[in-house]
Amino acid sequence: MTEILLGTKKGLFVLEGDPGTDDFEIRCRAFPGEPVDFAMRDRVSGHVLATVTSPFYGPKIWFAEDPAGEWTQAEGVALPEGGDEALERIWVIVAGADGSLYAGGDPGVLFESRDGGVTWELNRALRRHRVEEKWQPGGGGLCLHSIVPWPGEPEKLSVAVSAAGVWHTDDHGETWRRGNQGIVPRYLPEEAREGATQLCVHRMERSPSKPERMFIQFHWGVYRSDDGGESWTEIGDGLPSDFGFPLALDPADPDSAYVIPLQGDFDRVTPDGNVRVYETRDGGSSWKPRGEGLPDHEAYLTVLRRAFDRAGEGPDLQLYFGATSGDVFGSADAGATWFTAATRLPPVFSVTASD
Repeated sequence: MTEILLGTKKGLFVLEGDPGTDDFEIRCRAFPGEPVDFAMRDRVSGHVLATVTSPFYGPKIWFAEDPAGEWTQAEGVALPEGGDEALERIWVIVAGADGSLYAGGDPGVLFESRDGGVTWELNRALRRHRVEEKWQPGGGGLCLHSIVPWPGEPEKLSVAVSAAGVWHTDDHGETWRRGNQGIVPRYLPEEAREGATQLCVHRMERSPSKPERMFIQFHWGVYRSDDGGESWTEIGDGLPSDFGFPLALDPADPDSAYVIPLQGDFDRVTPDGNVRVYETRDGGSSWKPRGEGLPDHEAYLTVLRRAFDRAGEGPDLQLYFGATSGDVFGSADAGATWFTAATRLPPVFSVTASD
């Protein structure tokens, strides 16, 4: 049985079903009518956590033992008092290597929880970089949307910010440094690209089986790193478009990556109305379209950055993605074939899967 948590424009939806079938059902719904930007299940505490952006009260993190039951608001999700900025959104929550949880948000902020998401503390060292260097937002805001721990080494953590690039810490967030060598912002004039720091990373992931191997989907460009994110090599040749937002990896294969190309950068729909997931199994030297069972005619879908996730690994790798059309698609055979898990939902903001 697989559980899929869907953050949508109109609440949190929890799907359950058997991988490889279209027999997925909505088990429950929470926060009806409210935008749920992200939701995940913490395997350590057992909590389900959801980020909700209220038009009246702003962004909050909520947790529950059972998503169908009572939810409790977490404490500490706030910026320091006296500043001139407001917390706009919590983009993502990720489990750390030591049982902690990390949350990233707008304006370029990182929070940490050591009690299963009940209380949170702002990382002030990264916050100082944001304030002193005057990070600039991307089109979707100044969003810290990707958090990638280093397996087995809890003091190491990498984050990606739109549009402030990739950042690393080796001392549990006490100090931070950039890791942007090789990334080329083609949206800037050619004379302004060298040394630019306003880098619009769209999503970043690390291979669990080979932590020094990382991938990013950039605002025009797909990149791979072989040195833990210190430097990057462009690998987008062979894709119909190297613009996009979603990215997923196979934990068993450090050479694997899956992307969903979009026709950028203003249209942002699947190219030519064909919904295709592209897979590499050789670190980006080549790409293969995976689309059996996906719409291939007049399907102009948009898939957002956190609306693509996986469960399992290897031949049994499950992949799931949702679109702003309210459709959710899944694969139980590493992308070879696809099925429809849900239709006619509100626009999907995020997808997380667990088995």
